[in-house]
Amino acid sequence: MRCRLREDAVAIPARRGAVPARLAPLAARLAVALAAALFPAAPAAAQDALVAMREAARETWGRATLPAAGPARSIGGAGLGCLAGAEALPAEGPGWLVVRRSRNRFWGTPLLVDTIARLAGRARAAGLPPLRIGDMSQPRGGPMTFGHGSHQTGLDVDVWLDLSGAPLPPAARESVQFPSLVLPGGAAVDPERWRPAHATLIRLAAEQPEVDRIFVNPAIKRRLCGEFAGAAWLRRVRPWYGHDSHMHVRLRCPAGDAGCEPQAPVPAGDGCGTALDWWFSPASRAPATRPPGPPPRLPAACAGVLAAP
Repeated sequence: MRCRLREDAVAIPARRGAVPARLAPLAARLAVALAAALFPAAPAAAQDALVAMREAARETWGRATLPAAGPARSIGGAGLGCLAGAEALPAEGPGWLVVRRSRNRFWGTPLLVDTIARLAGRARAAGLPPLRIGDMSQPRGGPMTFGHGSHQTGLDVDVWLDLSGAPLPPAARESVQFPSLVLPGGAAVDPERWRPAHATLIRLAAEQPEVDRIFVNPAIKRRLCGEFAGAAWLRRVRPWYGHDSHMHVRLRCPAGDAGCEPQAPVPAGDGCGTALDWWFSPASRAPATRPPGPPPRLPAACAGVLAAP
C-alpha cells in the first residue's frame, strides 16, 4: 500500500560493513558535502548524494527492532518525525487481527493502540467481522524503506476495508491480498464489492473524537457524499491517491505532547463539492513536483530516540 504524503512516507537486517546507526546521519551529511565539493558544476551528482542520504536514513530507522524506552512521545509531524515509548498492538484481540506482522510496523502511541481497540469494539457491536489492521509505525517511528511517506510518529494506522469475514489464520496473514473497492479508472466504487458495512466502518472511525482525518480513495469519498452529504463525520474523510482497499486513519496530537506537530486543520464543510470534483479532473493526475533544495530534516530530538537503548 502506498500512502504518499501531501495533506496528510520490515525491519531491515544490518548488512555486513554497514555504517553504525549512530554514525549514519553524519556519514550521510559528509557524502552530500563531498559530492558538492567534487562536482560543483554537476548538481545532478549532489542530488544523487541527497537521494542516497534519504535512503540511508530510512534503512537506519528500519533496523530498530524495539522501541526507545521512556514515556510515549510523538516528535515532529506525520511525514517527518519519530516516536519514543511506543506500544505494540497485540497480534489479535477482540474484534481485530494484525496482517503482515513481520514488517514490524505494529507500533504506536498508547492513544493509537487504545483507539484501534475501541474501534474494533464498536465495529464488533455493529455486527462487523474482525478488522484487518495493517501498518502503524516502526518501533521508533521515522521514515520507512517502502510503502509510506507518513506513519512516522505513532499516530497513523491502515485498516483494510475487507469485511468478507473470511477466516484468516496466522499463516495466511503475511501474504494476504485485499481487493480494490474501486472500478478501473477510479470514477466510482465497484458495486459488486461495495457494501453498506464499508460506510459503517468508515463512519465509526471518523466519529472517534481523537481522529483527525481519514484518507480514502476519491471514489469512496464520492460514494459517501452521495449517501451522507452534510453529515458532520464526513468532514474528516479526505480523498487521497490510492487507498482503494484500505482507509488510513490519523489521530490528532496527544494532549500535552509538546513535540508533536499538528497538521493544518481539515477545511470546513463535508468536503463534497468542488474540492472533491478536482480529484476527477486531469489536473489531479499531473505529476507531483518536489520543491527545490535539500530535503527537510527530522527534528533534532529524533537523534536521541534513535540512539536510545
